[in-house]
Amino acid sequence: MTKVQRRVAQIASALYKLIVLYLGEGWDMGTKSAFNRVTLWASFLFVVILGFSRLSYGMFLPGIQRVIGGSYGQLGILGTVNFIGYLVGTLCLSPLISRFPDRKHVINRMTCLVLGLTLIGSAFSNHFTQLGLWRFAIGLLSAFATVLVLSIAMEAVRPAERGVASGLIWLGGSAGILVTGLFAPYTIDPSHLQGWRYAWVIMGVFGVIAAFGFEFVTRKRGSEKIPSQTELKPRGKESVNVYRLLLDPKKHMFLILSYFFFGSGYIIYFTYLIPYLVSKGIPSLNAGLIWSAIGFAGLFNGWIGGKAIDRWPSGHTLATGLTLGTIGVSGVITNNMMFTALGATMVGLVSFITPPLMTTALLRRHVPYHAYAACLSIATAFFASGQIIGPIVGGLVVERYGLQFGVASSAIFMAIAAAFAGLYGQQQRKLEIRDLPLSG
Repeated sequence: MTKVQRRVAQIASALYKLIVLYLGEGWDMGTKSAFNRVTLWASFLFVVILGFSRLSYGMFLPGIQRVIGGSYGQLGILGTVNFIGYLVGTLCLSPLISRFPDRKHVINRMTCLVLGLTLIGSAFSNHFTQLGLWRFAIGLLSAFATVLVLSIAMEAVRPAERGVASGLIWLGGSAGILVTGLFAPYTIDPSHLQGWRYAWVIMGVFGVIAAFGFEFVTRKRGSEKIPSQTELKPRGKESVNVYRLLLDPKKHMFLILSYFFFGSGYIIYFTYLIPYLVSKGIPSLNAGLIWSAIGFAGLFNGWIGGKAIDRWPSGHTLATGLTLGTIGVSGVITNNMMFTALGATMVGLVSFITPPLMTTALLRRHVPYHAYAACLSIATAFFASGQIIGPIVGGLVVERYGLQFGVASSAIFMAIAAAFAGLYGQQQRKLEIRDLPLSG
């Protein structure tokens, strides 16, 4: 065998091992480490669910405006429409799961596939109303996919490593931001008017592939994750108590409020940052690099945040990331591109993926297993409500005071979110002190 043949054989062997590792087996409930084929494909799906289907809109906004028209305030309304769909989806998912508890995998399979196809369809929008309808549908489907993919993937991971697993999944959203930024020269440069259309088609195709991949790695044992009929009997009572569990000030209300205000703050920043940079005359390549810097930093965010919440499962950990994020988004106030870029990187590093993954992990630790999907759905509904309010408030500020102050207004919401997270951490500490004598 020649040297070239040996090298080809080695490469083929390595590829075969990867295929066997990531595609070859089913999965067992709660037995796998954070690094496994299920979390890998879940992360690929989050590239689409978060980075491509939702946050790419802010990146493509200048290009969309040149083709479809309208002011940034009007186009920002389409961002609100997207999150209205997201809210509707989260509100519908909980009763849907309760009505069809043995169809969670089927619902997820259809949702993820149609999401990719819908993303492709939105690329062919020719007017304001048409794009708005597509954005609504994408928001609704991404709400379903967010909760279901997380819920299904977490079932395969050992409880002690679910924070890290959540971080690995959520960093797919950061990867989506990174890739979207690389499209910048073809999506926001005036010489490529149709670039955003081609980008959305490519993203949709990737979404369809990711949906098939996730289905493949979960299909062998999917039927075994279905709750038994004995588990389903008390579900009606548990569903009623989910709201009491989440909205009780002595339990998780402060965490939910933090998630709500974070949703408002971060979406303002991601909707109007690129239009602000373009208005300042920043070349499209540089604007895309700043956007990609958020995504690149977010790749480390997922790892760091997941490890941190596993080690310190407290609202104080969440509050730290949100406080640093508040400082980061405030960089735009300086009117200095270096501080703006550094602030964007800080947002990506400590407070883009961190709040959702930490909220997910905290809920997974502190709510009953059978109620987790419903609790996550309701928490996501509050998150979506914040995202609906955010673009409206941001759009009003942009129209009245300009893009710079519109972007900076996100810092107010982030600061409030950090305060509520801190209150949640303080509440956790009081409960631990109160329960300490009992455990002793």
